[in-house]
Amino acid sequence: MRKQMTLAIFLAGVAALWCWAAPPQWRIFPLMDAQAAAVGWWALRQHVLNLSGLWSVGLMSLCMLLALRQPWMERLLGGMDQVYRLHKWAGIAAGATAVMHWGTKESSGLLKQAWGTAGRPAREAMLAWAAPLRAVSKDMGEIAFYILLGLLLVTLWQQMLDYRRWRWTHRIMPLLYLALVCHSVVLMPASAWSSALGILYMCFFVAGSAAAVMSLAGRIGQGRTYEARVERAALLGGPPGQAPLELVCAMPRDWPGHTPGQFAFLTMDRLEGSHPFTIASAPQSSGTTQAGEPLLRFLIKPLGDFTKTLSGRLRAGDWLRIEGPYGRFDGIGDPARRQVWIAAGVGVTPFFALLESRRKPDDSPAAPPRQEVWMHYCTRDAREDALLEQVRRLCAAARPAVQLRIHDEACGDLFDPMTHLNHESGKPLDIWFCGPGGFAASLRNACRRWGRGRWRLHAESFAMR
Repeated sequence: MRKQMTLAIFLAGVAALWCWAAPPQWRIFPLMDAQAAAVGWWALRQHVLNLSGLWSVGLMSLCMLLALRQPWMERLLGGMDQVYRLHKWAGIAAGATAVMHWGTKESSGLLKQAWGTAGRPAREAMLAWAAPLRAVSKDMGEIAFYILLGLLLVTLWQQMLDYRRWRWTHRIMPLLYLALVCHSVVLMPASAWSSALGILYMCFFVAGSAAAVMSLAGRIGQGRTYEARVERAALLGGPPGQAPLELVCAMPRDWPGHTPGQFAFLTMDRLEGSHPFTIASAPQSSGTTQAGEPLLRFLIKPLGDFTKTLSGRLRAGDWLRIEGPYGRFDGIGDPARRQVWIAAGVGVTPFFALLESRRKPDDSPAAPPRQEVWMHYCTRDAREDALLEQVRRLCAAARPAVQLRIHDEACGDLFDPMTHLNHESGKPLDIWFCGPGGFAASLRNACRRWGRGRWRLHAESFAMR
């Protein structure tokens, strides 16, 4: 909901500022004057042309800034997964408004055929130094639009490319953005630059260009990146090809620490890039090396082309880069609500850290009071689940208690929100979920249909694309 609200406020704000800054002679009504000249239609075209261009390049500026992965963005939007979702939908909206901008530009031929050029507004004056660059900037913008449209289609149809190839095509985006900034600066009416709209867009262009340069230079997240050494990389039990990989990494002493439920970006191969993995250990729960280096534990299931190769590539002593920590999946809810945790498949990993943090009391004055928790763990086959015994042991050791219910798909015991959450609804519910996207969608639907404001769902829906 936050991303929709953010985008709506952004689009409405830019539209309001454009209406304030638009040349007063561009009056839409009447659409036709007494001489049958299409004065209003031509003015409407000018408004849509400029506004759609402002929307598109403004949304791309927002994308550039969100790609910086700054911690304050998490606080504002409720987690880095929400930052990435806003980044994705802002990019899609930028592509859609770019199509609107291009279509409006091409509509001049239709207007000429229908009504001729009578009533067409005179071309607005540009900045004096920009006039000689008009033709070049128009061509630059059109070329950038066609490339942007192609990359947008690739992003929407993810199956066209594997992650590595998609990542390298996505690296072109900062260059396209810089080209569109040049296009916009040259073609924006000179009168607009002295308005609040011009000041806002100058800030957008400066900040977005700086972010684009940082992206091209590979400096995103550099201040939060640490060199880590692999201490252990071993497959746990399970069916062949489905066994999770336990990865334990020794962090440098300046590692700032993390809170249970957070994740980090791991880079094993610069060509492959970084991938997000949940930290499956609570702070200090995995101990330290003899040199005093804190240990982090990750549990990685072989779900994709990249993760399936990790067990054969990683060995003790290897080095990798860890960026983070990120995320706000802390399992801390409203004391007036009953806490329900739902884990499905590999989505159990953040709950390992949350459960480990409950093995000893937190006596710090700032620590929120811990509540009793009802946990549902959904597994395909309990008999072959390599993580199930750890889940049982941690739930039994948790203080206060964590009541565990296993849902074994192989035995036909499927989790049903209507059945398994309604009986816990004496109080309003705080539901913490991690698992497949389809499961998350069904939970959101259940919260709308049956929760009716009494069920509050917290679900990290993190995706790199």
